[in-house]
Amino acid sequence: MPLNKTTGRARAVMVLGTTSGAGKSFLATALCRWYARQGLKVAPYKAQNMSNNARVVPVRPSPAGTPPAPQGGAAGLGNGLASRMGEIGSAQYFQALAARCPPDVRMNPVLLKPEADTASQVVVLGEVDEALSRAPWRERSELLWPHARAALHALMAENDVVVIEGAGSPAEINLHASDYVNMRTAREVQAACLLATDIDRGGAFAHLYGTHQLLPPEERALIRGYVLNRFRGDARLLAPGPEMLQQMTGVPTLAVLPMWRQHGLPEEDGVFDEQSTGQGLRIAIVAYPRLSNLDEFQPLRQVPGVQLVWARDARSLAGADWIILPGSKAVAADLAWLREQRLDAAIATHAAAGKPLMGICGGLQMLGETLVDPHGIDGNAPGLGLLPLVTRFEREKLLRPARLRFGPTLAAPWQALQDLTLEGYEIHHGRTVQHPSLAAATEILHEQDGSVVGWQQSNVLGLYAHGLFEQPALLKALFGVEGGGLEPVFEGLADYVDRHFAPGALMHLLEPSA
Repeated sequence: MPLNKTTGRARAVMVLGTTSGAGKSFLATALCRWYARQGLKVAPYKAQNMSNNARVVPVRPSPAGTPPAPQGGAAGLGNGLASRMGEIGSAQYFQALAARCPPDVRMNPVLLKPEADTASQVVVLGEVDEALSRAPWRERSELLWPHARAALHALMAENDVVVIEGAGSPAEINLHASDYVNMRTAREVQAACLLATDIDRGGAFAHLYGTHQLLPPEERALIRGYVLNRFRGDARLLAPGPEMLQQMTGVPTLAVLPMWRQHGLPEEDGVFDEQSTGQGLRIAIVAYPRLSNLDEFQPLRQVPGVQLVWARDARSLAGADWIILPGSKAVAADLAWLREQRLDAAIATHAAAGKPLMGICGGLQMLGETLVDPHGIDGNAPGLGLLPLVTRFEREKLLRPARLRFGPTLAAPWQALQDLTLEGYEIHHGRTVQHPSLAAATEILHEQDGSVVGWQQSNVLGLYAHGLFEQPALLKALFGVEGGGLEPVFEGLADYVDRHFAPGALMHLLEPSA
């Protein structure tokens, strides 16, 4: 029987980490699908996420029974509620799909989108809050917690299980008083907490013990189990470490998760240092400092015969068959960086050779002639001049799910995309038009309302739509492969935790602590 039928309130299971990158998003996604497979109504939650990987979702929750959003990112399409859209971190979007529930902004009520080393755009319940974006860090936390708290309680009231993801470490003693993402959230709903560590980095037992000991006693009591993530080798060699750790802290190790590189789930923070090792078509994605929405390229890592390369210098572009300029949270600044690295010349040489060149969102804007910024949103800058387009940055960010159709006029090397109908999403301040004094590019991609969101000139293609590489039809057209989508990924994650957690441990987390 679903838990809220008997208790009137969800149980909360929280995934904490000893560090950033410990595998919290991965584990939370797996738990969302595992609990959903038990017949429970599940929702994900993260009080505050910091990422430039974001998805477009409805501001208001969908009615009960509405199916999850399409995997291409077109959340809310077809349910009559897509008129007002917001954005959440990609990790919570994928967790919602894993939980088989419609994504909405309450699942990530606060999203920080870094714009510089010391500045972030603050998105509250899906919408940019300019005042909070300018507020001092510590003061801002107290202003944001009421929004996060209300969203958490709303999800707790509507579900059987809420799977909560923490951020960084819960034991940063310099931040503990103002940190509402970790233990304040855990205390609020008396969450059963798992503490995960990346054992591949070394020092796992010290990380777990130190994190546990730095927490106050009432917070230590919420830690129900340790998870050793990304283990390579014979698990028997860990003894007597887990037993000694339990003797010292009273907390058992509930799972040793083997290293699994090919799980297929996009990395939450767009980690791009590990290159794919495929042979054949070499696709280079330019890795400027504020690149965004990198999760949409995860399917390319799974395509046989494709080698994915993240390029930070001109040498990395040498020998590339394709170049992709991805999205950017700071287009003018990233364009300046690109020129400083002399990547502009390498990109121009690639284009002049007739090789495929694609720009997506911010990358599209860079390919044009100029960036015009009358409101101080991003910055004025000359573009790369490879598409005859002009982009003007407007105050209002455009957020919308997209139903898209490629036209019949695409030319080589992109002719395989002709007449494809796809889904995706848009998220940008810029509005792009043809340059009035130059020969027009071909308009090749349209939204369902007729607006132009893609242009081609010879081998250069510019698109505003994100999420297209997640569409099986596009993968089939460009690479001749049948994309499996995300459902097999989520099922594989649930099988993985089912195999490696102690028997009964995950259901036991739903019971009150002794």
